[in-house]
Amino acid sequence: MKEVKKAGKRAATFRLPGSKSHTQRTLVAAALAEGESRLRNPLLSEDTELLMGALRNLGAEIEVSPEDVVVRGTGGRWKQPDRPLFVGNNGTALRFLAAVAALSEGTVVLDGTDRLRERPVGPLLGMLRSQGIATRCTREEGYPPVEIDGGTLRGGTVSLDRMDSSQYVSAMLLAAPYARRDLEVVLPGRTVSLPYIDMTLETMERFGIKGIRREKGRCLVPAPQGYGGREVLIDGDASSASYFFLAAAVGNGRAVVENWNPRTAQGDRAFLALLAALGCLVEEEGDRAVVTGGDLKAGDLSFDMGAMPDLVPTLAVLSAFRKGRTEIGNVAHLRIKESNRILALVNELGKIGVAAEERPDGLVVHGGTPRGAEIETYGDHRIAMSFAVAGLVTGGMRIRNPGCVGKSFPRFWQELEKWTQ
Repeated sequence: MKEVKKAGKRAATFRLPGSKSHTQRTLVAAALAEGESRLRNPLLSEDTELLMGALRNLGAEIEVSPEDVVVRGTGGRWKQPDRPLFVGNNGTALRFLAAVAALSEGTVVLDGTDRLRERPVGPLLGMLRSQGIATRCTREEGYPPVEIDGGTLRGGTVSLDRMDSSQYVSAMLLAAPYARRDLEVVLPGRTVSLPYIDMTLETMERFGIKGIRREKGRCLVPAPQGYGGREVLIDGDASSASYFFLAAAVGNGRAVVENWNPRTAQGDRAFLALLAALGCLVEEEGDRAVVTGGDLKAGDLSFDMGAMPDLVPTLAVLSAFRKGRTEIGNVAHLRIKESNRILALVNELGKIGVAAEERPDGLVVHGGTPRGAEIETYGDHRIAMSFAVAGLVTGGMRIRNPGCVGKSFPRFWQELEKWTQ
């Protein structure tokens, strides 16, 4: 249990960890690449450690230091691992590895925690099967554990009937350069988290993949070709930055965030514009972003968070302090994240005295006067961090299983203490 005290400071400066999304995409590309790659400012966390362990078992050589990660790639030729690849509750790793495992010399087994076994992978397996790759779900169809027989992607066109995760598309795209011929992924009419797909394509191009085209509703990757080793600077994590921006917004304070790339491909960067529209002063100065809180805009508001779903907990907690009704929509897929985030938010907001309602595609929050309470995190790092920030205003916020923040931000608690020291 971790108790969060009221903030004793009005201003603090923070340094971001590397982006989890950027680090994981770069690790996969580097592990497939011909030659050596160096990742500068990578995120070293539970999720990235699990992914690196799996990539080592597939034949990549990975050396880690506090400053960087060096990867000697396999040239697109995985070896058959001698045991199942365990990825914890890392849904990104599950989906990325399921697609690139199709390039292995034998059968690859992917598994994880009980919660991971509830997270779907069926739409991705359907695309792989259409490419001639044999896959089997050994417990329940469409869910891990899953066995994937190595082979060669045929190329051509694959499509999704529905998409509850952009990771299905990113996974296919990461494997696509090694297909026999050009591979095109056709997207469904309503596509969530498009910025994450753009980040995947940007990573592929950085590692030497040429001729990629993304048009409305489709992505095309010319094949066959391969990744080449590169040195890559990982952007600071915009999702992690949101908690410090939130603290400034609800506490009428000033948060200075260092290691910020104003040109990052991360969709969560758009949270700054949302804060500005709500009445905060937002400044970007070189490699720093500064948010100064003010009187939050009152009234009934609605937000489509489909492009930055990871920030729904951040926005929901902000909405708890704002006068008015906040509708948060286009995020039905949050039910299959590390927790059922929609239900978790409704439950925990209720505990702090804020009314909230679950909706088919999101939730509604009725702003009020939050109070401290004991928060169940459901093992979800984003629930833990969002409600911890609320505690800087309310005091008396007690966070269960505080170690779950290690999934994406191992130093979160030390950074948060800068508000209270």
